[in-house]
Amino acid sequence: QLQASGGGLVQAGGSLRLSCVASGRTFSRYALAWFRQAPGKEREFVSTIRVSGATTYYADSVKGRFTISRDNAKNTVYLQINSLEPEDTAVYYCAAGSPILSAIRNRNMYNYWGQGTQVTVSS
Repeated sequence: QLQASGGGLVQAGGSLRLSCVASGRTFSRYALAWFRQAPGKEREFVSTIRVSGATTYYADSVKGRFTISRDNAKNTVYLQINSLEPEDTAVYYCAAGSPILSAIRNRNMYNYWGQGTQVTVSS
């Protein structure tokens, strides 16, 4: 089970830190990811961090503004979001899985999902 938190309403240019705590199993064996879904749009890849935490991947639209990290001892993955833009408004979901490298951005590669946390950015 994954529980996301940290969303909220912020002004453009602001920052948020999303957290996702895993329980019920050892998620330290899985890649952890964030996806987001804006109203009327498909759920899209945001970022993934591999098991060790040494390798990360980002969507081009968030590169340089978002930072993913994980604390395996706490079974937690974080997403630091800086320089927020109105286009970042969405429900953010955390996920866990064992994606192959070529499909790491594919949401179908992730078996476990959190309930989502709303991020709203005002202009």
